[in-house]
Amino acid sequence: MTAVLVVCTVLLTAAAVMVIVRAERGPSMLDRTIALDTLTAVVVGAVAVHAAWTGRTDTVPVMVALSLVGFVGSVAIARFAAIEPEGEGRVLSREEVAALELERLRAEDAERSAVDDEHHGGAAEGDVRRLDETVQDGDEERDR
Repeated sequence: MTAVLVVCTVLLTAAAVMVIVRAERGPSMLDRTIALDTLTAVVVGAVAVHAAWTGRTDTVPVMVALSLVGFVGSVAIARFAAIEPEGEGRVLSREEVAALELERLRAEDAERSAVDDEHHGGAAEGDVRRLDETVQDGDEERDR
């Protein structure tokens, strides 16, 4: 019985570590939900191993309650995820956020440069501009 207890404990511990790593890495909300639901199952298994080792039957209601909490939590998160827009549940890395910001700035610059200042009046006198625009305009005036 001791060997079975040790094997079960080692397997449950390994499963818990892998599930915690999956919950931490994600990348989406549904991955984390599945990981936490699996962690709940691992905890129920650990309580069952403890109950089998000690011979206690009063832990059965605890296992049932933990199972219900895991199920209800998974269903609640799945309902919210069903109405979530595509890509919203994903946590972006710093590099992805920087790339998206750079893309947005380039699109703004391309849109701004597509306007012909000569035919559209250009910027108003005293108009506030971004710093990089004023540096470029200063270089053009100096070149004249």
